[in-house]
Amino acid sequence: MSEIWKPRELIHRDYDSHPPAFAPGYKTSVLRSPRNALISLQNSLSEITGPIFGAKDLDPLDNDLIMNYAKDGLPIGERIIVHGYVRDGFGRPMKNTLVEVWQANAGGRYRHKKDKYLAPIDPNFGGCGRVLTDENGYYFFRTIKPGPYPWRNQASDWRPSHIHFSLSGESFAQRLITQMYFEGDPLIKQCPIVKTINNDDAIRTLIAELDTHAAVPLDCLAYRFDLVLRGQRATLFENRTQGAV
Repeated sequence: MSEIWKPRELIHRDYDSHPPAFAPGYKTSVLRSPRNALISLQNSLSEITGPIFGAKDLDPLDNDLIMNYAKDGLPIGERIIVHGYVRDGFGRPMKNTLVEVWQANAGGRYRHKKDKYLAPIDPNFGGCGRVLTDENGYYFFRTIKPGPYPWRNQASDWRPSHIHFSLSGESFAQRLITQMYFEGDPLIKQCPIVKTINNDDAIRTLIAELDTHAAVPLDCLAYRFDLVLRGQRATLFENRTQGAV
């Protein structure tokens, strides 16, 4: 039997730590929350057997957001490293996990046609990248620290600085999505999205800690963000409450 299909121990999540689908303080959840009971759909064969990612599928600069979109100069803003480990609930490394990231630039604006925030678009910053975890489940990427931005929830609501993460496991049906915040950001406690989480320990799983040991002198600071897929220390994911494997 291949490693993919070996039975694995199961650690159930504490569902009480997850926010409700209907949270009036987060206005768009009112229309997006389900009105009827959810239906479990059978996954197709392609959804449970692929894809399989390898180093040949990635470009050498995919994990360097400082350089992978630069055209005639370097992007503006604070240069940082984000790194950490992807593990299961037993602490075992999740190797060859595709970690994809996307974010706003230093001014708080996304490179997206629907983002109309007045902050300028940085011509040398694309705001997206990807990396595969190694044999130890380790990943890292360089980027520009994203800025906060206002959003049309309430009149004075601002999103804290954050980076979106997508983790793809052994199949398309195992994709997990979350957001990473930065240690010490006062906007975290005020964010209506974060406020939907009623568990302080769960919120802490979304906050990257400053890691001066991984910083590059005279170049950039570093933040460590570990992701755990199941168990009591599991990272809070937006799209799944049952974990990835």
